[in-house]
Amino acid sequence: MFYHEKIHISTKEKFEIINITDDIKRILEESDIEEGLINISTKHTTSAIIINEDENGLLYDYEELIKSIIPDKSYRHDIIDNNAKSHLMGLLQNSNQTLPIIGTNLSLGVWQSIFFVDFDGPRQNREVIITIIGE
Repeated sequence: MFYHEKIHISTKEKFEIINITDDIKRILEESDIEEGLINISTKHTTSAIIINEDENGLLYDYEELIKSIIPDKSYRHDIIDNNAKSHLMGLLQNSNQTLPIIGTNLSLGVWQSIFFVDFDGPRQNREVIITIIGE
């Protein structure tokens, strides 16, 4: 069986990390799929889907790390729409994550959460696609 759903996210900050774990769990519950795989995918090249601990200090450190890797400077792509840094940040991250579904539950570790990361906000109506395959 296949099940698809979308999450729409609006961001308020230039760099924003949003925990979407509860949304994913709700969608999984609505799917009635007990065993299989779930894929969470962003449709935007200036965003990412990550899995990590939802702890404020760690999320702050993650943001600082990504910003330190891609320096503020003039990039060739900025001539088009002035967001090259956001695209480069997106290149360093995954645009999707796939997890097992075991006994109707996401197979996440005790401290793991699923996040949508926007590197080019604020934006309206960002789209995350959830695809579930299983029985």
